[in-house]
Amino acid sequence: MRGASPVSRLMTPLPTLLALSLAVAPGQVPAATPDAQPVPGTSKPESVPQSAPAKAGPEAQKAGPADAEEADDAEKASPELEEMRALEDAAIEPAKPALTGLQSVLHLGDVSPLRARIDDGADGWAADAVAGPELSVVTDLSSFDISLVTGSYDIPVEMQPLVAQYIRFFQGPGRKWFRVWMSRSSRYIPMMAPVLEASGLPRDTVYLAMIESGFSPEAYSWARAAGPWQFISSTGKRFGLRQDFWVDERRDPLKATRAASRYLRELHDALGTWYLAWAGYNAGGEKLRRLVERRGTDDFWELSEGRGLAKETKHYVPKLIACALVAKHPKAFGFSEDEFSWEQPLLYDEVPVVEPTDLEVLARAADVPVEEIRALNPELRRWCSPPASKEQPYLLRVPKGTSEVFLANIGKVSPHDRLTFRIHRVARGDTLSRIAANYHSAPEAIALFNHLKNVRALRVNTELAIPVPAARVSSARDGSAPARVETTDAGAAALERQVARARARGVSVVKPEDEVPAGTQTRKSLLTGVVKTETVEGKTHVSYGVQAGDSLWTIASHFGVSVEDLKRWNHFGSLGRRSRGLQIGTLVEVWPSPTAGSGASTPAPAPAVALLSLPPVANSTPAALPAAQLPTVTPGPRPTMHQLAAGETLWSVAQRYGVSVEDLKRWNRISQARSVRAGTQLSLVAP
Repeated sequence: MRGASPVSRLMTPLPTLLALSLAVAPGQVPAATPDAQPVPGTSKPESVPQSAPAKAGPEAQKAGPADAEEADDAEKASPELEEMRALEDAAIEPAKPALTGLQSVLHLGDVSPLRARIDDGADGWAADAVAGPELSVVTDLSSFDISLVTGSYDIPVEMQPLVAQYIRFFQGPGRKWFRVWMSRSSRYIPMMAPVLEASGLPRDTVYLAMIESGFSPEAYSWARAAGPWQFISSTGKRFGLRQDFWVDERRDPLKATRAASRYLRELHDALGTWYLAWAGYNAGGEKLRRLVERRGTDDFWELSEGRGLAKETKHYVPKLIACALVAKHPKAFGFSEDEFSWEQPLLYDEVPVVEPTDLEVLARAADVPVEEIRALNPELRRWCSPPASKEQPYLLRVPKGTSEVFLANIGKVSPHDRLTFRIHRVARGDTLSRIAANYHSAPEAIALFNHLKNVRALRVNTELAIPVPAARVSSARDGSAPARVETTDAGAAALERQVARARARGVSVVKPEDEVPAGTQTRKSLLTGVVKTETVEGKTHVSYGVQAGDSLWTIASHFGVSVEDLKRWNHFGSLGRRSRGLQIGTLVEVWPSPTAGSGASTPAPAPAVALLSLPPVANSTPAALPAAQLPTVTPGPRPTMHQLAAGETLWSVAQRYGVSVEDLKRWNRISQARSVRAGTQLSLVAP
């Protein structure tokens, strides 16, 4: 079970390994497998060992007003993490029949970016190998003596089959992003490792942050996990990370490392080994504790055999070990020095700031570019420092050696140059232009200040900080006239500067007549039915907008594909067949071709749907076709009976066969639609 023999049995040349492990639909990057468990940011933390396991996935968190803005952020999950996960899912798989694997690789086509990346990694890594100072080039992992390097680690490292596969993954298909991760490591490891050590953790635990986020403070997963250690909101709050309108400390590399240290120490104390603590960071400590008790062993490799752990958790520890091995000995494992663009270590001074102040003003006070202030303070969610007090000032980070200059200059800044703002909670019917007019502000300034990605439609109940010009209040001496608010010249000039900065950074707003009032259903109603049909590398691709009553099953049946296909294509790994996570208007990607579905049956008769002409989606190739060129879906011959399947509703059946819900209820003597159960035989004709 352990030692070199399992590695020898599984080791194959890299091109063969990739050919055996790849099984993706043509023209697309494979998505995460349905049974994959999210990283610690994707499931609620479990206190160890008392608490019960929490439900995984973004649907486990109840969305409230405070979550609305973060829900918008969730739509922009880091492409880096998504691509690396997709490549990993394709490459790290149990061996499959050679013929099937080779056919899958060939189907990718010569122009496929994924195919090119795989070929590049498979053929090029050995040629670039340069011997490291303490370790010769490793050309045969099956005979590699791990004892040669164990002394350079303070975490346990072993050469297991999956460790070897992940080393080959980093050398091959994952090479592009591993280079980026390594380049960032020089910025964050010197700061993170001492924090871990001071908390009683091995310094090399830092490589957990490398596999979680690639050391990126901006990393954001589909499950709303943020920052270098990928905390979800609830886990971060449990370990003291502030998350509010102004800051998100999950993104702060120092504060998040301290929180991760406490969490990992807690897991280790409860589970007894670092391997189990790492696995618990991924899957939840309580789940690991119960599995240890049930199986009667705390050996991670034994626990990985058979059922009990999700595939991602089984792979988590081997991935971390492989990452640590390659990161400390890059030349020995096939990386040359010129592949990395090393970043400077994170060095800074902290200066107290009390009044909310524009980042541009803070940067001028430190005499540095504003990009440096933003990079040193990734926790800031607004274009300013947060409100504070003299007793508890906000500690702003400025480049090392600039604190004296900053303190000397910031005291000279006029109040008009700092900031005046109001907090506004978006109400139904609000638009950006109306809000700006009400506060005598400017849409561009509001968009820049709040990092708004969508200025056409605002989300109800989100809060916006509205930059407003400094003003003075005047009234008639006898009090007969109402008070007037007059913008000062300095206030107007400050607002104009903000607008100019916004435009310089590419912030643009739409015309008032093109805005969609917050809370309106117009935008959602447009995104229903077939929204766009295109051809990608010879395959038909459809963007389908979820309609009322839809489920994964009904959508899959409509297009003649399987539910599992839909889950893979859309990263719906945690959604059940009823798919409560689907929202009306959600775009679902479908590949309705003979080879797109895995085991899909012949498409069932489908209802006619409204085909709409929408603006082209950014970076889509080719652009969306006009409605007149889209194929019209027409209903087939209607049978007389239909058996209600799991996930179906009377509404979806009525839409499918072109009848009304009332007809179905009358023909089948149904009084309450919700009382109908799966398996019920429905008559589709009048008695």
